Amino acid sequence: MARTIRVRFEGGVLHPLDRVEFREGEELVIRVVSLDERKRLLERYRGFAGRASKEELDELLHEAKWEGL
Repeated sequence: MARTIRVRFEGGVLHPLDRVEFREGEELVIRVVSLDERKRLLERYRGFAGRASKEELDELLHEAKWEGL
């Protein structure tokens, strides 16, 4: 299941700002997008296919970026 979480980079480490539930030792693939870039993309495509929730837009963005991984 794909999920988008916010993180803050401090002292060379990414710290989750949202609750995460992963198994100890679980390997993940992380896509890093700056908040400015994410806002720019959302603004660019706002209203393109009608109204959509933040979650729907996040999922579509994730699929577009990771297809073929």
